[in-house]
Parts: sequence; structure tokens; C-alpha cells
Amino acid sequence: MMNVDLNLLEKRLPFFELSLRYAIAEKGILQELEEGEEIIREGQYIKSVPLVLEGLVRISRLDDQGRELLLYYLHPGEVCAMSLTCCMGHTQSNIRAVAEAPSLLIRIPNPLLDQWMNTYQSWKEYVMYAYRKRFDELLETIDSIAFMKMDERLEKFFADRFRSTGSTLYTGTHQDIAFSLNTSREVVSRLLKKLEKDGIITLSRNKIDYSGMVK
Repeated sequence: MMNVDLNLLEKRLPFFELSLRYAIAEKGILQELEEGEEIIREGQYIKSVPLVLEGLVRISRLDDQGRELLLYYLHPGEVCAMSLTCCMGHTQSNIRAVAEAPSLLIRIPNPLLDQWMNTYQSWKEYVMYAYRKRFDELLETIDSIAFMKMDERLEKFFADRFRSTGSTLYTGTHQDIAFSLNTSREVVSRLLKKLEKDGIITLSRNKIDYSGMVK
């Protein structure tokens, strides 16, 4: 019995051979998520790897004070390389995954991961590509923290969000942005007010129109 429509898998995972898509449809477990719903928390053992079919997932880490550092986003057709590492190594998660928008995932049980690496060439290539892409994104995150000023990091935050969502409206608080940039709310609020004064963004309660930044 198939748990997911093959047409959806063909749309989101066209690079997999048909036999692998059949295996995913039969063995995978569908999961629907609301915006803000937690998928993976730090410290838990992950029993299945989530592949994103619809929506957007935010991957981050928390420091000892509960501040969040954004690492990257997962789009439809993508998998979290760090959760793959934890699953195959049977170690605790060192990341947090949260649905940034209403999302649909299909979760692949751990025992299948190693088996598919030996059985399906496209799965092996998919996993290796995920590792390489996330490594590059982590280097970019490190570079932004080490070499970019906070106003540049804030602009990059909105640019990255636009690339990920296609929307120029951010819904959330100044504190949420501060968590993502690992800084204080006061710093973010000061920079946002300056951008508003310059006519680049429009601030309203828990919403920011940043269309002026991505023209």
C-alpha cells in the first residue's frame, strides 16, 4: 500500500529512479505541519529523516541562553544533511527544525538509509549533494558572522528569505530576527528603524514589508 501519491514524488523528486520513488511511496510516512510546528529538536534521537515535499523548513541551532542561529532553509525536494548524519550515526540531533510555513514532509525510517545507499545510485548522489550543499551554506553562515557588519547581515537575512519564500512580507517579531542573527532585539530594532526612515522597509505590528530591499 502506498502512503503518498507517486505523481507528487515525481514532481518533487524527479531525479530518483522510478523504483526508488515506489519504495519511498510504500515505506515513507507522510507528515503535515502547521507554521511554527517543531519537527526536530536538539538532543533527540531521530528515527526517520524528513524529506520536504511542500512548504519550507528552517534549520537552526540554539545556544545555552536559548538564542537561535539560523543555519539554512529546506525547500521542496530537499533533505536535511545534518539529520541524515545523526540518523546513520545513531547520535542525538544537534539542530532544530521548524516549519517556516505550512508544510508536507515524507519521513524515511532509519533502517532504509544505509540500505538505499547500496541499492539506489540516485539516492547515494542525492545524499552526497545534500552534504556538499549544506557544507557550503554553513561556510557562508560562518563568513557572514565573522566578516559582515550587523546591518549587512540583516540585509542578507531578508535577501535569503526572499530567495527561499518569494515573499517580501516578513511575519514575526524583532526578537525572532534577533534570534536568527544571534544578536539582541535592541540592535535589530535600531537597524530596522533606520531602514524605515530611509524608506527601504515598512514596519507594522509583527510585520515587515521589505520589498524595497529586493527590487
